[in-house]
Amino acid sequence: MRLTFLAPLLLLPLPAAAFTAQNGMTAVQTAPSEITVIHDVKRGDTDYWCAAGDFAQRAMGLPGNTRLWRASPKPRRAGDGIVFTLDASKAAPGAGLSQFGSGPQDGSIPLSMAVGSYCRIIVPFFD
Repeated sequence: MRLTFLAPLLLLPLPAAAFTAQNGMTAVQTAPSEITVIHDVKRGDTDYWCAAGDFAQRAMGLPGNTRLWRASPKPRRAGDGIVFTLDASKAAPGAGLSQFGSGPQDGSIPLSMAVGSYCRIIVPFFD
């Protein structure tokens, strides 16, 4: 009897799967080339870059040399997440990261840098 009650529920669409990045932040793919990192209190901008880069590498299977841009314009409003893009034409002007050295100076960074330089494991503080 319970099975007949649950069967129609299995036909309902499931929400998009959320991805937990190695720094504990949540990212979701919101378009073919867009990744949204959900707002998290007390996180810096580089934490968002980490989560987007980690999603692109592990969930999407993209190579480390793939470029990542910020699509959300600065400044973001309180409580808003940040949208990132893999498409240079969707980058928000002036919203990327500055980097020194070789590579394009367009505010993008490679996924390997987003993960390798900005991912840090957050250990929650318990009272």
